Amino acid sequence: MTLSEIEIKALEKKGYRFAGDLKHAAAKVCHWTKKSLLNEGVCYKEKFYGIESHRCLQMSPSIPFCHQKCSFCWRDISITKTEWNEDFDEPGRIIDDCIDLQRNLLCGFFGNSMADKKKLKESQDPKNAAISLAGEPMLYPRINDLISEFKRRDFTTFLVTNGMTPSKLENLETEPTQLYISLDAPNKEIYKDVCQPQISGGWERLNKSLDLLSSFDCRTVLRMTCVKDYNMINPQEYADIITKTNPDFIEIKAYMYVGSSRDRLALENMPSNQDVFNFAESITELCDYEIVNSAFESRVILLS
Repeated sequence: MTLSEIEIKALEKKGYRFAGDLKHAAAKVCHWTKKSLLNEGVCYKEKFYGIESHRCLQMSPSIPFCHQKCSFCWRDISITKTEWNEDFDEPGRIIDDCIDLQRNLLCGFFGNSMADKKKLKESQDPKNAAISLAGEPMLYPRINDLISEFKRRDFTTFLVTNGMTPSKLENLETEPTQLYISLDAPNKEIYKDVCQPQISGGWERLNKSLDLLSSFDCRTVLRMTCVKDYNMINPQEYADIITKTNPDFIEIKAYMYVGSSRDRLALENMPSNQDVFNFAESITELCDYEIVNSAFESRVILLS
């Protein structure tokens, strides 16, 4: 087992529920899934891409594994390992367990008179996997089979990667429905400061992955997490990367002052909606993209 019992208990207190025997995979009910069940709002993924928030399974096969220790990450990065040398659970087992875990986590809504009964029934049969809960999913040795198994079960899949494994991306046999690559810096110096790579050649690996993005047939997205006074600078350099990469969409999203990130950053580093909009606009002026949508409750702007 990769995580200690103490570490697992601490994550369970934060809402994580671990799948499989080896406890490297987990599910956690998203804030927006709960909001949607009460008809109090939906995730921007529903607004932007039509993914139903109440049927979204937020999970990761690699909770303790990542190549970076990003300053803005809301997870506990003290438990993060950069290499996977341990055994692992099979994809089918992980998916079965994550679905069951999500059902158990939502069972309390059956006693809530404010819950939407139709949505609640549908929530027991999730149809989208947000493979992004924590850690770097591409480090899971059977990531291709995990995506394939989700597809076999008629799930859509949103896969988020930090771009540190270009060779695995290049050899991905089954594409997700939507592939995200995180772009959190305009150049190598800022990348090292903000993303704090724990492996060598991080910036170069990221750029190799960015070069591969146009070879994918699935929908592609660059996700930019904006941290005020850190990486919301040099819009021309961002625009140059965007032009070279040519993704279908760019999500420009504010860093949120939550979780363990509060030990590393200050409240003042969380940009306002106006800050994010202004930064997004400065990038659109320098490349052939425009603002096509926004979700102010999540402080995110969509470019296409």
